Amino acid sequence: MKIKYLFGLALATLLVTSCSENLMDEINEDETLKTADRVGAKFQLTDAEVATAYSVVNGSYAWYVSSYTEQLFGTGNNQLKNVEVRNVAEMAGATTFNNEWNATYSNLMNLKQMIDKCSEGGMDADKKDLLGMAQILYALNWGILTDLHGDIPFSECFSDVSAPKVDKQEDIYKAIFKLLDDAQANLAAGGSHAGGQDLVYGGDTDLWAAFGHAVKARYLLHTYGRDNSVLADVVAEAQAAIDGGFQGFAIDAFNGVTADNSWSAYHWSRYYIGTTTTVSNLMEARQDPRLAIYNNDACWTLEGYDPTGITAQPGDQNLAKETKYCNFPLWLENGAAPLNIFSEAELYFILAEAQARLGQDATDAFVEGVTASQNYYYAIGGEFVGMSVTDSDIQAYLANIAPLFTANPLQEILIEKYLAQAATEQIETYNDIRRIRYCDGTYPVTLTNPNNTSSVGNRWPLRLPYGDSDVVSNPNVAALFGTGNESGMYIFTENVWWAGGSR
Repeated sequence: MKIKYLFGLALATLLVTSCSENLMDEINEDETLKTADRVGAKFQLTDAEVATAYSVVNGSYAWYVSSYTEQLFGTGNNQLKNVEVRNVAEMAGATTFNNEWNATYSNLMNLKQMIDKCSEGGMDADKKDLLGMAQILYALNWGILTDLHGDIPFSECFSDVSAPKVDKQEDIYKAIFKLLDDAQANLAAGGSHAGGQDLVYGGDTDLWAAFGHAVKARYLLHTYGRDNSVLADVVAEAQAAIDGGFQGFAIDAFNGVTADNSWSAYHWSRYYIGTTTTVSNLMEARQDPRLAIYNNDACWTLEGYDPTGITAQPGDQNLAKETKYCNFPLWLENGAAPLNIFSEAELYFILAEAQARLGQDATDAFVEGVTASQNYYYAIGGEFVGMSVTDSDIQAYLANIAPLFTANPLQEILIEKYLAQAATEQIETYNDIRRIRYCDGTYPVTLTNPNNTSSVGNRWPLRLPYGDSDVVSNPNVAALFGTGNESGMYIFTENVWWAGGSR
């Protein structure tokens, strides 16, 4: 009895001590420090939108590829100079895009947490509208990452696997389409939980559904070279986006929540970006009103303003090294310009291309795309300096290019999309060039940078290199990146899957 009594007393003491320790842990916990598992999904939506706009779509990925597409010129005797002259160490190095690689995966982890919270068993399981929003952004971010890098760690990410396997781009695309379809179902389930935390649509699920259709149209079109039957679905998804009221998906810069437009901030701190003859010559030949915005005929020097600027021929090694910076587009001076994630013009050009390839009349979609682009150029680059474009200006321009469109609708659609995306979505132009070369054999805008080829072969990147954080820590990524003199060199020889490659 005595032994049993002592045992019972000891057990009771242990339980009291344990409960006391747990209670003290709770008392000492700082409730103001919100860990990820305590933050509501709607609060993470804001961060996901801003990160997508600033870090993923409108950061170094876009700045670098804008030189590859020749929509902008890299200058300033530093990183973008190295890109412009096609410096192999700059283009193929694992450290070049490490920040963007990490930022995109960080954004994806945030979105994955949102999805988990809004799924069955999660703290926000009843908030299907937030789940649909997160799924669309999750699909978009995965799309950008795989479009730029090819096969990437995907299915084992955000798990306890120390070295996630590298998934095939084809499989990632299947997952992207499922995410977008699931998002539509969740948005249709109703609910209004985002409110002001949604910086783009204020929680409007109808507009989010339209955005989801636009994103699906984009990624379906990417796969056209692998599956010609997708065009009807591209048309259907694009039309659903238009019918749903899609007019673009963008973050307003300098709005009390966000900072200056990232392009402007980069321009003001570095002055690494200028205009190119590739774009200027196309605009001049077409009597394009956008030329006044794209090419302002002036330069900044270290000594001040010089009104006699020079438009750069892509690859010009002297201008790339100069501290006298060549002409730059006016929108770079507008720190309040919105940051596009998906523009209205792109959607109409997607629809127009699919219609043209199907032998359908693409005139209306083409006109809408050109009109949206003209208005966008002046909204971001003209209005803040008192310049405007009128409906009659746009109609005159459309009349100028009508014979070109009549002669070859598909070619003119792709050229106009190229010009539209000189101001936004340069990543999509980079995708288009690779995709169209695979589908049609050639891209209708001639790239003239002489450094695109060298004595040892191609020096125009077919993809971007993996980020250093995974190259040094994940043997699956390291094996694909290569070692020694071959490290990173695959970017010049290996197309991504939807452009005809195997990785």
